[in-house]
Amino acid sequence: MASIDEELLQDMEETRREIAFIREQLPTDLKELYSDAQLEWIIDTIATYFYESGILESNDDEVDVDIDEVSDYLCRQAVAEGMPKLQADEVRFVVEADLDFQEANI
Repeated sequence: MASIDEELLQDMEETRREIAFIREQLPTDLKELYSDAQLEWIIDTIATYFYESGILESNDDEVDVDIDEVSDYLCRQAVAEGMPKLQADEVRFVVEADLDFQEANI
């Protein structure tokens, strides 16, 4: 069984891989728009959305995720947390890349 420190290191490495994957998927004009810290916040906030929406509790083999709804949620959360305002039409590319990463790593 892995220790807490080992699990934290694995989580950090997974996040680094996901951020790199997302950066590769983003259109050229958006690649440098978000810092690694912002992308990490977006990844964590997407996970929060899935948890709060009940998507994770679904027993269906496939779940339809409304990318626009997730993007709007991210924009609202950024404002609520005092972060720089996100543009839904830009952040949706990050959401799509996050979903692609999750699907590829199931």
